[in-house]
Amino acid sequence: MSNFEHVHHAHCESGVVSSMLRHHGLNISEPMIFGLSNALNFAYIPFVKLGGMPLVAYRSIPKSIIKNIKKNLKIDMKLETFSSKKKGEDRLDELLAQGKIVGAQSSMYWLSYIPNDMRFHFNAHNLLIYGKEDSEYLISDPVFQMSVRCDKESLSKARFTKGVMAPKGLLYYPVSVPSDIDLKPVIAKNIKKLSKTMLRVFVPIVGLKGIKFLAKAILKLESKEKKYAKLFLGNIVRMQEEIGTGGAGFRFMYASFLQEASELFDNDEVLKEASTMMLQVGDEWREFALMIAKSIKSKKDIDYRAISEKLITISEHEAKVYKKLLTFKGDVR
Repeated sequence: MSNFEHVHHAHCESGVVSSMLRHHGLNISEPMIFGLSNALNFAYIPFVKLGGMPLVAYRSIPKSIIKNIKKNLKIDMKLETFSSKKKGEDRLDELLAQGKIVGAQSSMYWLSYIPNDMRFHFNAHNLLIYGKEDSEYLISDPVFQMSVRCDKESLSKARFTKGVMAPKGLLYYPVSVPSDIDLKPVIAKNIKKLSKTMLRVFVPIVGLKGIKFLAKAILKLESKEKKYAKLFLGNIVRMQEEIGTGGAGFRFMYASFLQEASELFDNDEVLKEASTMMLQVGDEWREFALMIAKSIKSKKDIDYRAISEKLITISEHEAKVYKKLLTFKGDVR
């Protein structure tokens, strides 16, 4: 069994990667992992359904944190998927027998250690497996305070569930990890890249344009059946506040990344100011979620225009953060 120390994190994928690298001697915080992987984003994709409702995403697609950290920090990371449950089970046991800690993608619904009231069909939950005792796997789930155990049948079912973002038994682990990395040029490059993406992406469903697109969709709910409208709005809040750290939480995490980055750049004023601005944006996302929740529960008519205008305001304030970051003069060599 690996000499592994569980650490509670805010989000599953960034938490697993941070814990994994720390175990291998490269101590990089979760917010830094999140920022270096360009994980912050927004997308409203009406033609992709999750639980029958349009997909609203507040970060980049699943696995992008793993793949971008591998690429941006030049870490030799192995990712494996499997054509059958048996092959995936055998490979996991083989890696654990070698003393490796292994990241895995799974469905939250089938994991036996998750309380029933917290389960829903979300297939992109990440966890870290660090050992096995009899038929139970020892798991470090970043969103839990303590390490947990899961029986073989439940874990396999979670790893090989079908549907949107099906995990296909995904396992990932580093082959080799550098002992030291100069983060400054990587930070500077990725801050610029993210800011340009959020501000200038041409696809109307992504970035700040995606936020405005969702605001228009909310206005159109006035002509829809009230039951559907409430489900639509409720789904926005659920995607924001329950899946991962949600819209506000991801903005708070990126603010922490900017604060940490400012310290590496001798307390850079642009990064510090942008960090404060992003914290305020995170607060606005929380206010937006609360506004929707109150509207759904109220017996009064829902003010769709007010909700839509709140979202437009958020997009404008978030845009100011990225415009500020484009003035950052960090070393991009």
